[in-house]
Amino acid sequence: MKVLVIGSGGREHALARKISQSPALTELHAAPGSPAIGALATCHNIAVADLDGLVGLARDLGADLVVVGPENPLCDGLADRLNAAGIAVFGPSEKAARLEGSKAFAKDFYARHNVPTAGYGTFTDASEAKAFLDSMSPPYVLKADGLAAGKGVVIVEDRGEAEAEIDAFLSGKFGEASQTLVIEEFMSGEEVSIFALCDGETVMFCGAAQDHKRVGEGDTGLNTGGMGAYSPAPVATPELIETAMKTIIEPVAKGLAAENSPFRGVLFAGLMVTETGPKTVEFNIRFGDPECQVVMKRLASDILPYLNACATGGLAKLEPLTWSEEPAITVVMAANGYPGSYQKGTAINGVDEANAMEGVVVFEAGTARDDQGQRTANGGRVLNVTASGESLHYAADRAYAAIDLIDWPDGFCRRDIGWRALKTH
Repeated sequence: MKVLVIGSGGREHALARKISQSPALTELHAAPGSPAIGALATCHNIAVADLDGLVGLARDLGADLVVVGPENPLCDGLADRLNAAGIAVFGPSEKAARLEGSKAFAKDFYARHNVPTAGYGTFTDASEAKAFLDSMSPPYVLKADGLAAGKGVVIVEDRGEAEAEIDAFLSGKFGEASQTLVIEEFMSGEEVSIFALCDGETVMFCGAAQDHKRVGEGDTGLNTGGMGAYSPAPVATPELIETAMKTIIEPVAKGLAAENSPFRGVLFAGLMVTETGPKTVEFNIRFGDPECQVVMKRLASDILPYLNACATGGLAKLEPLTWSEEPAITVVMAANGYPGSYQKGTAINGVDEANAMEGVVVFEAGTARDDQGQRTANGGRVLNVTASGESLHYAADRAYAAIDLIDWPDGFCRRDIGWRALKTH
């Protein structure tokens, strides 16, 4: 099979690496890709926002399958355009992608299909939103309706601060994404990410992980796109996974199909494990980043037939995915200042030495090469140092030993990734 991967980050690096191991693969391409992905695939300098360019590339290559990594092109209708051109694509239609693209749509969808989630209200008027707080208890959860790169959520304890945030959201704090505001009841518990493949009809479990959204150790500070993840997560027991599949993920897939928008791709359920069972925090319509990195590290099955089955049908004919028993952990190295302003172009050394360690893979989420071939930082989240081992403690020790080999004075990481599981196991 000739495969084209869309994207350039650590998630796409992990997908490209896993796809490259498939015996069914004949050619691997990426757009725009990255220097790291370029070691596995032929890269084409076409931006993920250039939908016409991506469709033209897929057509020119004669791609048998396009695998879309990020959410934005899916929400903008890339899958629809590829399908119209007769090209198979792993990723949902624009209509189905609203599950991630609009939190207001998603919350109303959950209500229509009896999917357990937090109570909520949706607002475009600040005074109505503030009045709604009367029916809520702190802390207050405020979410931008649209895509905000994983940063469009604010949780505040103080009523006055919540009202100030309402004004900020509706005045454009997150641009167009926050022109509509969703306010939710706060759910207490432990969060977990569960992934499921879907071909429009059949749903198949595709791993569970737990990530760390906050920038600071002890899960403090600002929300980010994710500072690290590990799999498996002890909270994701077989019983919890079965409950989540039956009460949340399968009803979502059936609901989308019933609303004439069958889902083809990966359903990523962000769940809160509450005292009364799992409830939906949000759904994403692509693999999580950095959760994808640990899921792909642990996946023992050849991924390519499953991606193709999601795009073309027949997922029910495939055996369940199989997994390595070794846990995996990924630690994000980010540029100093992230998730605020940060500097690009700073030199990074030691990645090759880290990659040479047993059980370690460094996925490059935001790197470039200068004219001399020097690896440099080219983003906020820059490296995903990923390791597996016979226990999570062993995997974490390997990951941090690898980080200690990396010479990047302008970067930082959290030193407590996996702390919940490491504390109890």
